[in-house]
Amino acid sequence: MREGTFRDDLYYRLNVVTIQIPPLRERREDIPPLLDHFLRKFAEKNRREVTGLTAAARDALLKYDYPGNVRELENIVERAVLLCRGRVIDLDDLPAPVRPGERSPEHPDSQRLPDIVTHIERQAIRAALERSGGVQTQAAAELGINERVLRYKMKKYGLEGKSL
Repeated sequence: MREGTFRDDLYYRLNVVTIQIPPLRERREDIPPLLDHFLRKFAEKNRREVTGLTAAARDALLKYDYPGNVRELENIVERAVLLCRGRVIDLDDLPAPVRPGERSPEHPDSQRLPDIVTHIERQAIRAALERSGGVQTQAAAELGINERVLRYKMKKYGLEGKSL
């Protein structure tokens, strides 16, 4: 609004009630029903006969912190449904950050250059969004990129719609 890119009358019309929803990592009891919902949704959408998860896969998904919140969980399940070779999703069908003991771009101890660059870029975007109060125009300007690139990277790193 201050920058004149959002109409103030529209803001006040939309700003009637504020709903604070805690991140998924603080609502672990919501994970099992969401897992089941997304599993059915993506199995049907992709015409796959995936019917469930192994105990190890379910356990890993229940313990993961989901920095990208529900959208990240949704993306993980969709990916697993697409990659699953059988009727049940196993640990091997899950991305590295979810699997226990695996290295990933989230872990700065990885020595692979692409992992290090990803980790730094994700941290920089998160910090810029925090400093700007979530205002993407401001964050993009601070990072020296345009808003479209910022939105792409936010989606890529599971930072969209998340509580930073």
